[in-house]
Amino acid sequence: MLTAMAGAVESGLIYAIMALGVYLSFRILDFPDLTVDGSFVTGAAVAATLIVNGANPFMATCLALFVGFAAGCMTGLLHTAGKVNPLLSGILMMIALYSVNLRIMGRSNVPLLNEKTVFTTFQEWGMAFGLDSAAAKTWGIFLSMTLLALLFKWFTDWFLQTEIGLAIRATGDNPRMIRSLSANTNFLIVFGLGLSNAMVAFSGALIAQYGAFADVGMGIGMIIIGLASVIIGEAVFGTKTIARATLAVIGGAIMYRMVVSLALRVQFLETGDVKLITACIVILALVVPQMVRQQKEKKRKEEKRRDRAQVMAVAATGKGEADVAVKRDL
Repeated sequence: MLTAMAGAVESGLIYAIMALGVYLSFRILDFPDLTVDGSFVTGAAVAATLIVNGANPFMATCLALFVGFAAGCMTGLLHTAGKVNPLLSGILMMIALYSVNLRIMGRSNVPLLNEKTVFTTFQEWGMAFGLDSAAAKTWGIFLSMTLLALLFKWFTDWFLQTEIGLAIRATGDNPRMIRSLSANTNFLIVFGLGLSNAMVAFSGALIAQYGAFADVGMGIGMIIIGLASVIIGEAVFGTKTIARATLAVIGGAIMYRMVVSLALRVQFLETGDVKLITACIVILALVVPQMVRQQKEKKRKEEKRRDRAQVMAVAATGKGEADVAVKRDL
């Protein structure tokens, strides 16, 4: 049980980077970007292929980030320059990336079992400090991914407070207004989507090394996982500030992985039911807050109606007493 939870936290921290990318496109830019399902695999494919060919795993992981940025920019260009519907542009790029990913890997699956990755490097560093192999692996992954997730969170918080970050936020809120101020909204959309998919591809590269393989189908449903992390985090932690919202995304990713891990321990559920579990989690995360909000609104209206009735009753009583006093004086 503890091992499963530890694994869920580790993978949740890695997926949190992808969820931050989804947060940028869906919440900040208000752009339904389905490129995520393709760019996630692109990052994994680039990193795995380079590592198998003897490249430094850290360099391979960083290169995946730039390739993901290029994929996101292509989606933005399809929408801005090609005037393609936002949803359709993401779908088209996702489909195109499937073939691109196959070309990069040369086959449908690239194993990394006996290759040196960033995680085996962290394990070696831990063993150099006197930890045994298992402890070095666990603590190496946990500490490194915690620092990395917080680094991406800090970068997102900082970037969204810069001039270009504020312009991207304004583009997502009201593109006409920011366009009237002579801002180039096309560039902002392209750059924002590039940044979003860069984070997604980086997360994909880490997941490939964490699971010791890259597969052409590993990106299916990634957008749902990202949305689930964002929605769960926002429902639990709130979104009053950007810093709080990004922290909520990280917390939501960890909570999502923990819920999936616990659900798979139920006897009648199998590993193949992960997508069904994900869909159910997203549905609950969307429906439950709405039901709670409706109940609060209904309760508020009832209290308001009750207060109004009490005021009218008091007013009527006061008026009756005043009429009696007037008649007595007469």
